[in-house]
Amino acid sequence: MYETYTTVIGTVVSEPRRRQTNAGEEVISFRVACNSRRVDKRSQEWIDGPTLYLTVSCWRRLLAGVGGAIAKGRPVIAHGQIKTNEYTTGDGERRADLEMTATTVGLDLSRCVVAYQGPSGQDRVVEAPPSRLDEQPSAA
Repeated sequence: MYETYTTVIGTVVSEPRRRQTNAGEEVISFRVACNSRRVDKRSQEWIDGPTLYLTVSCWRRLLAGVGGAIAKGRPVIAHGQIKTNEYTTGDGERRADLEMTATTVGLDLSRCVVAYQGPSGQDRVVEAPPSRLDEQPSAA
């Protein structure tokens, strides 16, 4: 089977949940809402398009960074393998959910300013002009 990789840009809509699998591996999962945005030509205001929701699961090397940086309401960019999970609810209803097994996760720097802490310990804060952050409002 072919693996499908994609990149999503959106907003974290759930608190990240850290858990341990039956095999003893740790994983952090969170939900992301992604939607297109455009300026309405008549009102000159930003309007949202349809919203895509998916669960992003982070394993191994991503745990420390995601655990320290990702929280509900933050703008994110995630890249990884995407798949559909089909399941049956307790009521017997069949459902499907999109899940990404992330290989890369980061904060969307077009919508926030962050302080960097790399493995070498060389920390540096970069300030962006506030007007630059207001040019394109955040997605859902």
